[in-house]
Amino acid sequence: MLRRRPLVAVAFLLPALTIYAGLILYPLVRGAILTFTDNTGGPTSTFVGLTQYRKLLHDPDVGAALNHTLIYAVTVVVIQTAIGLALAAILSRRARIRRFASTVLLLPALMSPVMASFIWAYLYEPEGGINTLLGKIGLNHLQQIWLGNPSIALFSIAAVNIWMYAGYSCVIFLTGYTGIPQDMLDSAEIDGASAWQRFRRIEWPMLAPALTVNVTLSLIGSLRVFEYPLVLTNGGPANSTQTLTLLVYRDIFGSSNFAYGTVVALLLLVIVVIAASVTSSLLRRRERVL
Repeated sequence: MLRRRPLVAVAFLLPALTIYAGLILYPLVRGAILTFTDNTGGPTSTFVGLTQYRKLLHDPDVGAALNHTLIYAVTVVVIQTAIGLALAAILSRRARIRRFASTVLLLPALMSPVMASFIWAYLYEPEGGINTLLGKIGLNHLQQIWLGNPSIALFSIAAVNIWMYAGYSCVIFLTGYTGIPQDMLDSAEIDGASAWQRFRRIEWPMLAPALTVNVTLSLIGSLRVFEYPLVLTNGGPANSTQTLTLLVYRDIFGSSNFAYGTVVALLLLVIVVIAASVTSSLLRRRERVL
């Protein structure tokens, strides 16, 4: 009987492993092999060794896109997490409206990123909703060409990402709040601890697992951002919103340089895996310390 258990486990795992190998591992290995060729998307290709990788190292577009991607990711992770935490802290003390507010905050995350981008493209127009609102409340000096100014276009796109998923982050933090014993908070309040002291000494340490989930998910999603810059700016103005995913799209579908586009895609994959692994490890180590 004991000898049969490993066979039974393998039998149950085999269908899932087969699907994983066919849909994930095979395309990944196949793509890695193609990076050593000059494939343009057709059935034939010639082995060129490390030519595509040498091109990657000397491509200024890749360096600029990597910089934009990292700035975008840091902006989204920091602001989205901060907003989600602030909303969760407020709603955790408002039991009557918590469920309704959580549902409302989740609605943007249920939208298609493409649809959300089209809505915000209208709002960002020079005569669109945002500039009109600023003009009506007397803040004309804050009006901008939101998607046409290279210095703020990337952050304008990040704002759409934050708007969509800040509520999602809030719900994750609210789930973390359910694990905080209410009697502990009540005892701290009776002892004279202020709201800030309760948050800093009790809530913040006990929200460590929720923070790990939030930061990891938002980091992976923001590094892989594609729809927002594609729809809102298509990488412009002056390539100021060009990201690694847009480069992959441009090289594979725009210039039919399939092999080189795959090299850029592998670079992005390595960055996502390393960034997510390191961030998750550091945050989980913080959980154990706290």
